[in-house]
Amino acid sequence: MNWDQVKGNWKQAKGLMKEKWGKLTDDDWSVIEGKRDQLVGKLQERYGWERDRAEREADDYIQGM
Repeated sequence: MNWDQVKGNWKQAKGLMKEKWGKLTDDDWSVIEGKRDQLVGKLQERYGWERDRAEREADDYIQGM
């Protein structure tokens, strides 16, 4: 998948990502709404990762979906 596909299939993608990143809340997911930058920011906030790691984790996961 790519980020355009994530936006188009947000409900399905969100369900899969919720399993991966359980620390993100329902409110977080409402803010993210398929936006890469929002996901990266929330991963940094909830997991304490540097921006580079959060971007890598998000991109690697999306590409593997």
